[in-house]
Amino acid sequence: MQEIITGVIMSFDVVALYLLTTNVRSKFLLALWTGALHAIFPLIGFHFGELLSGVFLDWTSRISSILIFFVGLQLLLSAKNNDVPVIPLSIVAILASVDTFSVSLSFGMLDLQKNIFVISAGVATVIFSYAALHCAQKSSIIQSSIFKITAGILLIVLSVMLIE
Repeated sequence: MQEIITGVIMSFDVVALYLLTTNVRSKFLLALWTGALHAIFPLIGFHFGELLSGVFLDWTSRISSILIFFVGLQLLLSAKNNDVPVIPLSIVAILASVDTFSVSLSFGMLDLQKNIFVISAGVATVIFSYAALHCAQKSSIIQSSIFKITAGILLIVLSVMLIE
């Protein structure tokens, strides 16, 4: 049961990012891509967790913190200046999926059921990603720069808190 709950929780970070993404033509394709990444990274993490019990755990959390920091910084810069280059959504999906690697790494060390976690993370991510992308296009509050600034600051604070 904890594998299912964790798989669903792991998809919430994508919701936060995709609520800020307002101009997506192929929402379902992006949701499928993100869901696939949320399934692939845990598979890799499970195998590393089984092989290397604990060596990479600190490394992945630091990398994830750095990536979250730069996504937050990009949100802050793009809120004030429309000329800031936008991170391609395929890259954002990869960045949002990296954290599933570290979670599944610890699951691999604990010898929990990887198939249940991978399926729940992938399916929940597809559903929640599509819903967030759909809501982002319809809401004027989400499209405002104050929402982007707030989200950017929160992501930067979260990234700093994750670095130990």
